[in-house]
Amino acid sequence: MQTLGVGIIGCGNISTAYLTLAPMFRGLEVRAVADVNPQAAARQAEAFGVRAQSVDGLLGADDIDVVVNLTIPDAHFAVTSAILEAGKHAYSEKPLVLSLEQGEALRSLAAARGLRIGSAPDTFLGGTHQQARHLIDSGAIGDVIAGTAHVMSRGMEAWHPNPGFFFQPGGGPVLDLGPYYITNLVQLLGPVKRVAALANASFPTRTIGSGDLKGQTVPVDTPTNIHALLEFAGGATITFSASWDVTAHRHPNMELYGTDASLYIPDPNFFGGPLELATARDDVSTVEPWAHPFGVPNQGDGATAQANYRTAGLADMATAIAEDRPHRCSMDLAIHAVDVMTSILRSGETGSFVDIATTCERPAPLDPKAANALLKDPA
Repeated sequence: MQTLGVGIIGCGNISTAYLTLAPMFRGLEVRAVADVNPQAAARQAEAFGVRAQSVDGLLGADDIDVVVNLTIPDAHFAVTSAILEAGKHAYSEKPLVLSLEQGEALRSLAAARGLRIGSAPDTFLGGTHQQARHLIDSGAIGDVIAGTAHVMSRGMEAWHPNPGFFFQPGGGPVLDLGPYYITNLVQLLGPVKRVAALANASFPTRTIGSGDLKGQTVPVDTPTNIHALLEFAGGATITFSASWDVTAHRHPNMELYGTDASLYIPDPNFFGGPLELATARDDVSTVEPWAHPFGVPNQGDGATAQANYRTAGLADMATAIAEDRPHRCSMDLAIHAVDVMTSILRSGETGSFVDIATTCERPAPLDPKAANALLKDPA
């Protein structure tokens, strides 16, 4: 299999995950990094044995086939456009873009250049979420009627050293954390048909709790408390709550209610975790994990051990290019998720139901055999 040369633009915290985990996968070789801050690029280059370049230098490098966009969300559209204009495939951190119009512009540009666009999140490729997909597809819970999804906390300003952009347009819990939940729901249930939402910001400012900016306040100019209804094309109705205004709660991350049973799914921000099946209120059992390599804990110890296989989506895209097949973390899936999330925010502003303008196919399932095929050293 041909190995694709990978370049990374954006050397913030998330770049460490890509640089650490990419060597696990076939078909990829990270060769260069770039950042608007040359010192940040130099630090990562030295730490991981790759070269540091300017952004323009990386985009013009002959040995780079695909560029990973790890910039802040507000820069995603411009940077991904530049990657495509340079004649290279693009893979972006979530969200792919901040509007449906930006997504359609990238779709047209990629089609004109004959290039691929992929986008995180790829956590739905995790062993637990793929096993949930298998159970649903095999009829283990019957037809999915309804469900709930909750991602709520008091935000990240207490620990993040520079959280200001999270509270500006393009930030907020729906666009920051919603991609994990919406994408997983779409891969489990199919596309969304329409949404409705209530949205507000409970606090006008946030106080930074750590780092050099500790004690400073940042304004809140985007909704931080959103509660939505999602109607899926297949008929299921899901309650989705995303909030950074909640001190504590007891809602589980995700539950799906079928005609025959219920499925309790762990946090889709992670690749693994316990999966539970309930045939009655008092008959709940933990599903025996199948032998899926992306569900095996590979970071931390004991109670903190977790499965982290970020870059699996990028590796699948590299393999898909070689095999001339669709990749799972596809542009269509990412644009549909953006359409759903921005429609939720628009409904929160207008108080009306919003029909979703896009649709997409469910990504192909990634069973244990297919997941092992992406690894250099299969389990």
